[in-house]
Amino acid sequence: MKGVLAYTMKDMNEERKKQNISSNINVSNYKDSRTEKMLQRIKKFRLLDDDFMIVCFENNIEATELVLSIILEKPDIIVKTVQTQYTMKNIKGRSVRLDIYATDADNKKYNIEIQRADKGAGAKRARYNSSLIDSNIIPAGSDIEDLPETFVIFITENDVLGKGKSIYHINRYIEEIGEYFNDGSHIIYVNAATTEKTALGQLMSDFRATTADEMKNKVLADTVRHFKEDEEGVSVMCKIMEEVKAEGEIIGKVKLLYQDFGMSISDIAIKLRISNEEVEKIVKEEILCVK
Repeated sequence: MKGVLAYTMKDMNEERKKQNISSNINVSNYKDSRTEKMLQRIKKFRLLDDDFMIVCFENNIEATELVLSIILEKPDIIVKTVQTQYTMKNIKGRSVRLDIYATDADNKKYNIEIQRADKGAGAKRARYNSSLIDSNIIPAGSDIEDLPETFVIFITENDVLGKGKSIYHINRYIEEIGEYFNDGSHIIYVNAATTEKTALGQLMSDFRATTADEMKNKVLADTVRHFKEDEEGVSVMCKIMEEVKAEGEIIGKVKLLYQDFGMSISDIAIKLRISNEEVEKIVKEEILCVK
């Protein structure tokens, strides 16, 4: 999905004006029933849905700055790079694929995870993401004191910590003296169910919305409108959904042949007409859970 939104929403709007692209798609123009079903699914997508959020935030610096500025209460934050589905390698154990990975002008690192199921947003996962980012961002031979400040942010559909707060900040603390440890590592949980009348509450309302017209933050609304209503954006979404479906079918077949029939990686590759490397990757990530 890399490069889906490699320009700003301002650029996109200017391009739309130049090309005189209609901002609305007439579903009746699509005769294929499968495509119509896809369009109906796209209409229901929210920023709380992984697949949709990943597309909307890929290389989208404006949207990422908006989200971070509200969550961190830092209106002057300047984001330099944004990547989605970014893989953090662990050569001795389980790697992870981050939903959003961003770097700001001060070289601070941000991992934003969208989590609808409570199970995937536990304390151990937050700790692991944080530790793996640390191990990946400082080059060999560098002074450990140069380790950048990091933020792991979980935006969860429900209040997974169950204390009725809209946001939770987790930092290391020295119990005996009542002071923060200040090691530069931060974990934040944002409760997307919050309905409070604040900037954060409105942001989470936008994440729950299914239409751009419901959203108050223009940057997010423009992004969502592009992928739900503009012909170019809808085409991108349809293509991605086709790719996800095809990938899911391949993964399902590999699992069946590997687990139920005990076939070797090379035999599966021959049968499915894909490379050994592709089969090995699926086995590691989807069956052995070594990502």
